[in-house]
Amino acid sequence: MVDNAHFDVAIIGQGPAGMTAALYAARAGLSAATFERMGPGGQMTDTERLDNYPGFAEGVDAFELAFAMSAQAARFGAVSVGEEVASLELDAPTKRITTAFGNVYTADAVILAMGAEPRPLGVERESELAGRGVSYCATCDGGFFKDKVAVVVGGGNTAAGDALYLSRICSQVHLIHRRNTLRADAVYAQPLAALPNLTMHLDCVVDALHEQDGALSAVSVRNVKTGETSEVPTSALFVAVGTRPRTGVLEGTGIELDSAGYVVAGETGQTNLAGVFAAGDVRTKALRQVSTAVGDGANAATAAFEYLSLR
Repeated sequence: MVDNAHFDVAIIGQGPAGMTAALYAARAGLSAATFERMGPGGQMTDTERLDNYPGFAEGVDAFELAFAMSAQAARFGAVSVGEEVASLELDAPTKRITTAFGNVYTADAVILAMGAEPRPLGVERESELAGRGVSYCATCDGGFFKDKVAVVVGGGNTAAGDALYLSRICSQVHLIHRRNTLRADAVYAQPLAALPNLTMHLDCVVDALHEQDGALSAVSVRNVKTGETSEVPTSALFVAVGTRPRTGVLEGTGIELDSAGYVVAGETGQTNLAGVFAAGDVRTKALRQVSTAVGDGANAATAAFEYLSLR
């Protein structure tokens, strides 16, 4: 537990939104703390390299950017609390943050920046085989499957990036998408088409997972138009079918969520509770990218500063 248990602003999460909020709050003279069980970066570090974050002509390593953001916030005095938040009390002027260790912190304002997490595929035995062939992070786990066959499910930028990354590690990569074209940005089209070890399965879904000796051994693939099924032997299944907000800790807090579970908040990040703001992927919005998370963090910290100044 850190020495000072009370802060002007408590920021829940250390993704790009949370770290930017901490930077802006600390530079404004507020005492600020970020709460995160894992290291900095959030979903940003699920990607090996960021090519669409402004200012880096040749792209930037996601881990390097994450730690640079964290160090920058720390330089201005933001405190990092390496504890998972277990519960929040947000409807009083003084907010209470209780961690999994039983430690209680208080703050006059809270910025919710918990981000989102990978959405599961929803097939039988998926959770059973998680960590035994089923993964949600290619850059985290791809190295375990060097020279083996891997399957990626999804059609967006994450799935396309995963396929490119794994093609350099695995002997063969299968990319499965339920529609007839990928949703990924056009910039991925040519690099994917040039891969000699990539097989595309469009209009297809994964219907079943098979295991042998306690690990994934194959997936059953079904064409949604023809109904034809096939089995693809594989050691790894990387799921990249979108995300869901990490809002479980908000249950019972009174924070308004939309139908998909995201925090309802406008461009300033203000939620329906006074002194509580939301930033990044956890917030209701159209586009979830590192650049939009950074903007959210700056807006939320500025709004928190204004809120505290008028108290």
